[in-house]
Parts: sequence; structure tokens; C-alpha cells
Amino acid sequence: MKQVSHKKPLVILAVLTVIIVGIFISWGLTEENMAFFLPRRLKKVGAILLTSYCIGYSSVTFQTVTNNKILTPSVMGLDSLYQFIQTIIVFFFGSQQLVMMTGMGNFFLSIGFMLIFSFLLFLLLFWKEGKSVYFLVLAGMIIGGLFNGLATFMQVLLDPNEFLVLQGKMFASFDKINEGLFGISVVLVAISMIITWKDYASLDAMSLGQDHAINLGIPYKKMLFKNLMNTAVLIAVSTALTGPITFLGILVASLSREMIQTYHHSSRVLGAFLLGAFSLVFGQMMVERVFAFNTTISVIVNFVGGIYFIYLMLKEAKR
Repeated sequence: MKQVSHKKPLVILAVLTVIIVGIFISWGLTEENMAFFLPRRLKKVGAILLTSYCIGYSSVTFQTVTNNKILTPSVMGLDSLYQFIQTIIVFFFGSQQLVMMTGMGNFFLSIGFMLIFSFLLFLLLFWKEGKSVYFLVLAGMIIGGLFNGLATFMQVLLDPNEFLVLQGKMFASFDKINEGLFGISVVLVAISMIITWKDYASLDAMSLGQDHAINLGIPYKKMLFKNLMNTAVLIAVSTALTGPITFLGILVASLSREMIQTYHHSSRVLGAFLLGAFSLVFGQMMVERVFAFNTTISVIVNFVGGIYFIYLMLKEAKR
């Protein structure tokens, strides 16, 4: 009975996601404009699905390994590091260099620095004996705040015209997805999925806590390090491809846990992925049909996610 009970919300989410995707793709299509609009909409949907998986998987597993229902990978400072990298490029080399690096150069530069930062942070601050995952999270938050402060300082000194170019990289957008970057992102995410395909059972055990996981034969530190690095890869790919969406992770991970009443991470990750896909497609429709491209999808998602985050904080404070 329990298996049926947690599968029902997944079926409902899948149906709703398929419906909203179908509406988004087919809205206003005619024989005359189909050749122009259909490929672009399919590319947007593909980028949304990829981003939803990256953020959904990384957020659910990050909350498991940190044993915290509020933390998301954004607290590690990866979003701040991405903004810092873009700001440095504009500050020292000008906005023209950022425009020239919009393709492969900027993509691999951003992913490379984010992965190096994550690896050094995990290796130097966590791998030593006696260092807990909470120490790692605290260090990530402090360093992320440092990156954010330095980026803000340099942005204040920028020419207004160059700041406008930089601002376009600070918000997530699915309107101009580079096909080459999308293909590379799909390959990287596919490799990540293959590597972590058998980790769901271990994550189920790790959700019981470190002592219980070790008693059940889980190589706790190895699994923790592997999942944290995989989280860094997924967040780096998602951020470099579309831009940062800070509060989407807390939104989909928390709602998935509330709706999918099971400890199985395979179901919870699927629920987070479907919630993310539905939210982003619906948000993109709002951007295009309601706001006429006068705002970005990250503004909408962060507004809703920020309110939900405050609700979670107040809820936890009452316990």
C-alpha cells in the first residue's frame, strides 16, 4: 500500500508536467510559423529538463548527506563563484571579452573554476579527520559571501554599459541556449547519471544518519565525497548553461519530500525533477505570455522560492 501511496503523486506530477509542456510547445503554432517556433521551443524545453534534473538531484542528495532539510547546494557558494568569475572577466578585460566568451570558452572556464573550488574546499576542509560536513557547509557559506562581496564591489566600479552586459549573465534565461553547449551539458549530465545510478540505495541508508549508515556497511566518507563532487558538477553545468536559480533547489527538494512520502531517493529525485520541470515551464510561459519578456524566469522562481524558504525557516523555528 505504501508503494502505491507514494507513486500516485509521481503519476499526477508526470501528467501535469506533460500537459504544461504540451501547452508551452503548441501555444500559437500554425503551419506558417511552426518551422520557426517549434525548434526553439523544443530547445527551451530540453534545457529546462536538463536544469531540472541537475538542481533536483543535487538538492535532494545534498540535504541527505548534510542531514538538513533547509540547506541546498547554493549555500556552498557556487552561484557566488559563477557571478564572481563573470564580474572578473568584465572588470579586467571589458564586456566585449565576455561577449566573445559566451560560447565554449566561458562555459568551460566557469565549470573548471567551480569544480576546482569545490574539490579544494572538500579536500582541504573536510577530508581531514575530525572535520564534519557542517564545518564544510559553514566554510562554503563564508567563502561564498566573500565571492559575492568582491563581485558586488567590482560591479559598483564598472561602467554602466558594461554592467548591463554583465547583468545579463546574473540571471537564468532559457531564451538563448547555445546548441553546442547544450550538447556538451547533456553528455556531462548523462555521465553523472551513469556514475550515480547505483547510489540510491546507499543514499537511502545515509538518510538514517552517519552511525546507522556505517553500521549498514556504507563507506560513508567515500559516498559523501562522491555525492558532494557530483553535486558540484551538476550545479556547475546548470549554472554555466542557463545562469543561477538560487531558490529552485529548496523549493523542489522540500515540496518533493512533502508530497512523496517515502525514504526512497529514486522516487524523491524523480519528484523533484518533475516539480522543477513543471515550475520552470510554467514560469517561462509567464515570462513570455504575461510579462512579455520584461522579467526573467529566475526572478519569478526566486520570488516564490524565497517566500517558501521564509515559511520553512518559521516552521523549523516553531519546532
